[in-house]
Order: sequence, then C-alpha cells, then structure tokens
Amino acid sequence: MPRETILIVDDEEDIIELIKYNLKTEGYVILTAGTGEQAIKTAKQSLPDLIVLDLMLPGIDGLEVTRYLKKNDQTAGIPIVMVTAKGEESDVVTGLELGANDYISKPFSPRELVARIRAILRRRRKTGDKETASGIRQVGDMVIDQARHVVTIQGEPVDLTLSEFELLSFLADKKGWVFTRGQIMDAIHGENYAVTERSIDVIIVGLRKKLKSHAGLIETVRGVGYRFKESL
Repeated sequence: MPRETILIVDDEEDIIELIKYNLKTEGYVILTAGTGEQAIKTAKQSLPDLIVLDLMLPGIDGLEVTRYLKKNDQTAGIPIVMVTAKGEESDVVTGLELGANDYISKPFSPRELVARIRAILRRRRKTGDKETASGIRQVGDMVIDQARHVVTIQGEPVDLTLSEFELLSFLADKKGWVFTRGQIMDAIHGENYAVTERSIDVIIVGLRKKLKSHAGLIETVRGVGYRFKESL
C-alpha cells in the first residue's frame, strides 16, 4: 500500500471528509487545510507528495496558492490536482499554465479522483512507460527513439515532421498530463516562436493521421488542450 502524503485543501468540510475517506482507504496519509493561507503553510512545513486543491477558497484562492507554491523552490515540485466548479474553464487553463498537473470538476466521482491521483504519483515514481538511457520510450507497440528522431509502430517507421515528432515526444514524456496549446508551443518551439497557438491544432491533425490506429493516444481536453492517454 502506498504511504505518500496528500494535502486536501477545501473550505467545505463535507468535501474534505469525502476525499479523505477515499484516500485513507487507499493507504495514503492525509493532511487538510480549509483556506489558502493554511494550504501554503502546511505545504511548506510538511512537503506533501501531492495536493488536491479547490480553486474557490476564502482569502487566497486556489490559483494564488498554485502561483505561490510553483514559484517557491521548496514546493515547486509538488503535483497539484485542481478541483473546479462547472463554468471555470478559464481558471482551469490558468491553473495548468501556472504549473498544476490535472483537474477534476465538481460534482466528481471519488473513484475517478483517486485514479488520477494514483496515476500522477505513479508517474512521479517513474514506473510508467519503459524508457532506456538511450532515450527510447515504448508505449505498447509504438517506439519513440528520441536520440534518432524515429518513431515506429509494430516495427514500421512513421514519417513525421520535426514539429510532429517533438510534439509527440513531449506529450509521451508526460503521459496523462494535460497541457494547453501555449505550453505545448513553448515546449517544442520556445517562448518566442512567432505563430498562433492554433498552429498546434494543425500539427495535431497531421500527427493523428500518420499515427492511424494509434491516433486515439492523443486526447483532446475540451477547452483546455491535449494529453497523451494512459492507453488506447
């Protein structure tokens, strides 16, 4: 059973108890906070392995908490799962751009939340895809050779442009993580690349066509961006 520590931040006691019960059942150690100020203090003192953070908090809201923690060297590496209400699409995008790892909307399934937390912590422990020192990543029967810039599916090479290869490699390196178009563009082209974020959509369309039966690995997250799925 895992023994990672998770900090739950919410001003609704019922929500805290619901999440707490389901995570304790999985063997996690639980810390709680009811305000943004308490969240920052507890995160700095205890350095949890992951934070479940409601965006709507009294005082310092969840976005400000995320901004503070990601700028602090001591807490910058702690994964954050945002809990949002419907209609907070712009806040989700902002949170992801600030460095949050994932989000879930209310009302949510506790089982889905637990599954997302487990996936993030599993990736943090580096027990996901097979990756060798030579830079080869294998996802099912698809192999991404980052050193040689070659992608094969069932042993057959896939002819990708440089942008398509870099986008695929970037998403596969963070399997399951959601990225905005801006984050993807910065990662594969640099912050000063003089094109619109919609160019990412064009690259995605071309990449999916070439991946054929594996196109479903690249998932569109409506209103936010894209992620590489856990499996087909």
